[in-house]
Amino acid sequence: MYYSENSLTITVNNLTVSYIDEGPTNSPTIIFIHGFPLNKSMWEKQVEILKENYRVIAYDIRGHGNTDAGNDNFSIELFVNDLLSLMDTLKIDKTILCGFSMGGYIALNAIENYPERFNALLLCDTNCAADLSEAKEKRMKTIEIIKEKGLEQYAEESLKKLFAPISFSKHIEEIAIVREMIMKTSKQSLYKTLHALAERTETCTKVHKLKVPVLIMVGKEDEITPPDVALLMHEKIKGSIIHIIDHAGHLSNMENSREFNNQLSGFLSLIKHL
Repeated sequence: MYYSENSLTITVNNLTVSYIDEGPTNSPTIIFIHGFPLNKSMWEKQVEILKENYRVIAYDIRGHGNTDAGNDNFSIELFVNDLLSLMDTLKIDKTILCGFSMGGYIALNAIENYPERFNALLLCDTNCAADLSEAKEKRMKTIEIIKEKGLEQYAEESLKKLFAPISFSKHIEEIAIVREMIMKTSKQSLYKTLHALAERTETCTKVHKLKVPVLIMVGKEDEITPPDVALLMHEKIKGSIIHIIDHAGHLSNMENSREFNNQLSGFLSLIKHL
């Protein structure tokens, strides 16, 4: 898996957290937060293009990748606490924050509660709304399906939702990487995270208060958090920039990394001059 030679570990909240920390330490910092049920490896192509000019950190959320799960019930608030503790342990006072899907839920919750810790926000294929009852039921049903039919079938079904149809012929390597990420996540962590996602609170009613530059990106063919959802966030966040990524589903940063990275770099250059 990517980063095996570059991964570091640090103790945060009594957990061993796996992370990567690339680029000059005196440069602006950007922290990437992955989605579910993935890990920090999803950000490989973003880290590569940014590490010359930024301090780039990508970490495994508790219970994902190579980070310990701990004994607590998972919640978005617990994940936020882990993020802030990681920043404190690494002596990062302020950072740019980039969250994908579940990582976006964590980023939105973090910036709502600790606005003074963040310089800018990138929201990728994510949503500010909470789960409606139907979505909650679906998550609970997913737990039952994993228990009954195993991880392999869950991984196959997840891949169909995560990637645009064209990616199954164009991005075979990326699909194999994501399949491995899912297969390496423990069932217990999957169950605990599904509960956390189902119980999360909405952040839509507070996003208008955001005072930092915000870039919203979404895959044109994203079925999990479609462009309509991204546009709603864009309308609520005054001054935000939105970009819809062509030829991409939910995993827009992996399916069309060139366009994603162009938008990411452009936004970071823009905010440098603010």
